[in-house]
Amino acid sequence: MSYKKKIRDITIVEKDGAFGSFFKRFYGESSLEFDFEGISALRKVLSNQKAKLIHIIKSKNPGSIYELSKMLKRDINAVKNDLKLLERFGFIELVSEKSGSRERVKPVIVVDSVQINIKL
Repeated sequence: MSYKKKIRDITIVEKDGAFGSFFKRFYGESSLEFDFEGISALRKVLSNQKAKLIHIIKSKNPGSIYELSKMLKRDINAVKNDLKLLERFGFIELVSEKSGSRERVKPVIVVDSVQINIKL
């Protein structure tokens, strides 16, 4: 079975002296677009905190959001907010897993790379 590379494509467009941008789904999937609210939102998504969060998910594969927050030594609500933002823009998925009577939510990376294009 061949592995299909998943790429997140971000296009930032200069329009009337300001940058607008759109997130597009993976190549080869439907062309749904997300409103991305410009450069400031891009900075929020690609901050050092989010990079560390993505690195821990990728390298340590935490079993839940609680476990991830303990690894990062951060408040669980702050971690949840960061995960919701990353999920909104398609970098991760939050997968529900049942173990006995409890349900855990596990963060999973769903992209291999990110390309940023700036059109002037």
